[in-house]
Amino acid sequence: MAHPQRAEPGPGQESVWDYPRPPRLEPVAERLRVAFAGQLIADSRAGWRVLETSHPPAYYIPPQDIRLDALRPAPGGSWCEWKGRAAYWTLELDGRIAPNAAWSYPDPVPAFRAIAGCLAFYAGRVDACWVGEERVRPQPGDFYGGWVTDRVVGPFKGAPETRGW
Repeated sequence: MAHPQRAEPGPGQESVWDYPRPPRLEPVAERLRVAFAGQLIADSRAGWRVLETSHPPAYYIPPQDIRLDALRPAPGGSWCEWKGRAAYWTLELDGRIAPNAAWSYPDPVPAFRAIAGCLAFYAGRVDACWVGEERVRPQPGDFYGGWVTDRVVGPFKGAPETRGW
């Protein structure tokens, strides 16, 4: 299957088609926040983002900046060829439950050691996520967890017709 036509980034934007494969990990200077059940459950200025070809960035937040009392391990897991085995987390707060709302890499490969124990949240399974002051949109589809902002252009992998990209 041919790759889609890359959108040309404007000033201050990045194309996900310029991101590397294998992916790159980099620190995030901006504030990252996640809200669920009407409460801020994550708030960090020490986050990370993973940049991978065709995907909007996935943001990882260190555990000390997360309300861990609202999370419990979820069954199952998955395997990333670049990062290793992923574990999933269910959010439960004030009577609301969001199964598999977050994931982490408890013991990632050495290139991604910095995100060991950090959590990434699916923007579509929580109330809201922000990078800086911008509210993010979820990556298309139900498997990948990238955060779409006005700073990234696609098209993005994730919807069913993109599986062969």
